[in-house]
Amino acid sequence: MHLELEGRRAVVTGASRGIGRAIAKSLAEERCNLALAARSEEPLRNLADELNNCFGISVTTHRGDLGQRADQDRLVRETGPVDFVVNNAGAIPQGELEDVDDETWRKAWDLKVYGIINLSRQYYTLMKQRRSGVILNILGMAGVRLNARYIAGSTGTAGLIAFTRALGSRSPDFGIRVLGINPGLTDTDRVQELLRHRSLERFGSADRGDEVVADLNLPFGRMARSREIGEMAAFLLSPRAAYVSGDVVTVDGGFTHRTFF
Repeated sequence: MHLELEGRRAVVTGASRGIGRAIAKSLAEERCNLALAARSEEPLRNLADELNNCFGISVTTHRGDLGQRADQDRLVRETGPVDFVVNNAGAIPQGELEDVDDETWRKAWDLKVYGIINLSRQYYTLMKQRRSGVILNILGMAGVRLNARYIAGSTGTAGLIAFTRALGSRSPDFGIRVLGINPGLTDTDRVQELLRHRSLERFGSADRGDEVVADLNLPFGRMARSREIGEMAAFLLSPRAAYVSGDVVTVDGGFTHRTFF
């Protein structure tokens, strides 16, 4: 299916690795020009060179901490009006209520929660002037399948799901679509790190993550692949999904509502 993204321009945050990197690659394959943002400069430049060499598109890199308002503002200034914004940056730490202190909670939300809200606000204003654009927020199933052991993440993600649905119900009045993706457990570096931690807790050894995954009884017997999230993102951004707004698409193989008796 031709997604009609060639020549469009997209901002992708958190693009240096994992799901953000996969989204950037999927958009590049559709010949979409890119502005890639993350904290780590070298991985961004390497990715930009790879995508430019493979697909001949325009790729710019923007290093910054998107948990800081000044860096958020700078990204918007540097990229200017764009067709698409993919808010992917942010990783909220694991922990129960007593484990996550105030400073950790606030720092994580400054990036993931307020980062998405602030960037959405600024790009939304620019998109309203043009009466076109799409904002896609990468969220997480923890906002639906609530988890007290990930209390800051579940709470923040649930709020962002509500934010995405509310804004996306209003945005079509201005020619804009706002929507989200809730990835299920996805095989990224961050998840592999989490699996090593859970393996160490359970078995006293960090190298038994495969057994932790097996015990989850995931659909299709595996985690999601980053590329699968990337391809869904490209489709949702495209005109092929022109009537999708205010929705959050869960890509987890059905795990969220999987029950056993």
